[in-house]
Amino acid sequence: MTTPSPADAPDVRPMKEIAVGSANPAKIEAVRAAVAGVWPEATVRGISVPSGVSAMPTGDEECLAGARNRARAAREAAGADLGVGMEGGVAHTTAGLMLLGWVAVVDGNGVEGVSSTARLPLPAPIAERVLAGEELGPVMDDILGVEKSNHRGGAIGALTAGLVPRADAFAMAVLYALSPFVAPDFYAE
Repeated sequence: MTTPSPADAPDVRPMKEIAVGSANPAKIEAVRAAVAGVWPEATVRGISVPSGVSAMPTGDEECLAGARNRARAAREAAGADLGVGMEGGVAHTTAGLMLLGWVAVVDGNGVEGVSSTARLPLPAPIAERVLAGEELGPVMDDILGVEKSNHRGGAIGALTAGLVPRADAFAMAVLYALSPFVAPDFYAE
């Protein structure tokens, strides 16, 4: 049995331009991959905007706030149909320090979708450095001996031996955050 594409559903609004609240290639690619099956003609472009949160966000609330801030700022700056914000960070759990990300998608009518990535435990030596005040990106650059690893596979890619690149992790969360836009009847008030 073939499932119809969300783009074929009668209630899915067409989107011409989608602004991503980041110039990070991995985040832009995540959005491109996520929307390709829904709005293949849409233009996706990254715009560097402030997150309004700390450089190394800690906890779900701060990461979600950063994602929302980026989504709104990008949509407004571009005058786009949708704004997408992604914010990576860490959270303290009973299983240790976890790597996570939040995604927010907003339109000009006040519709918002949010989602988070899966969580990945940080190895103790990396967690210790982050807890001591270092940002995860530079820590990973130091360990991997590269620059801007977060623009490629990121910590997720390194810690999964390339099985889950950063763009793939965020793409799934973007798809979840698109739910109110691709299945609006379920989210109607």
